[in-house]
Amino acid sequence: MSYFSPAKPDRNVSKPQTAAAPEPRIDAGRTTASTTNKPQEAVSTIGSGMLITGNIVSTGAVQVFGRVIGDIHAARLVICDGAHVEGKVMAQEAVIDGTFKGTIHANAVKLQATAHVDGEVYNKSLTIEQNAQFEGVARRLDKAVDAPSAAQTKPEPTAPYAPAPTQAYAPAAAASYAPPVMDADVLQLPTTQGFSANTNDRPTWTR
Repeated sequence: MSYFSPAKPDRNVSKPQTAAAPEPRIDAGRTTASTTNKPQEAVSTIGSGMLITGNIVSTGAVQVFGRVIGDIHAARLVICDGAHVEGKVMAQEAVIDGTFKGTIHANAVKLQATAHVDGEVYNKSLTIEQNAQFEGVARRLDKAVDAPSAAQTKPEPTAPYAPAPTQAYAPAAAASYAPPVMDADVLQLPTTQGFSANTNDRPTWTR
C-alpha cells in the first residue's frame, strides 16, 4: 500500500500582480521626475520688520509684509495686511491687502477688504472688495504689463576701481641762515667821552 498520493498534474498558477506605481504628484515647492525641468516660480518675501528704500525688480512673485519706499517691478505683487508701500508698481497681477500710496500699472488689480489705496490705478481688470478704501483714479491700461526679464535683474557693469595716484612727498628745502650785515655808518657804539672817574671809584658824568 502506498501512503503517497499520485502526483497531480501542474496547474496554471497565476503570478501575483505587482501594485501599480502611484502617479507622481506635484507638491508645493517640490518637483518630481515626471515634471518638466522648468524651475518653480521664486517668491521673494519682505518681512514685517524690514524697511527697504529703493527700487525692486523680480522675475517672480513678491510678498511685502514690511515697508517699501520705492518702485517695484515684478511678475506678481502681494501687499499683505499691515504692509506699507509708497512708489510706483508694475506687475502682471497686484493684490493689495495693506496700505499703498502711488501709481499701479497691472493687468489685474484686486483690492482686498483691508486695503487702503491712495493714487492712480491703471488696469485691465479691477476688483474692489467691500470695505476696501480707495481714494484716487482708476484708468484703463492701454498696453499689457510684462514680467521683468532676467536681463533686467542683472547689475549694470561698473568700471574697475582705480585708486587716485599719490604724489611723492618732498620735504621743503631749509633756507640757510645769513646773519644781517650791520652798516658801520648806522651802527653807533657808546663812547667814553664825558666820563671821568674820581678818587672814590664811582663813575660820574661831566658836561
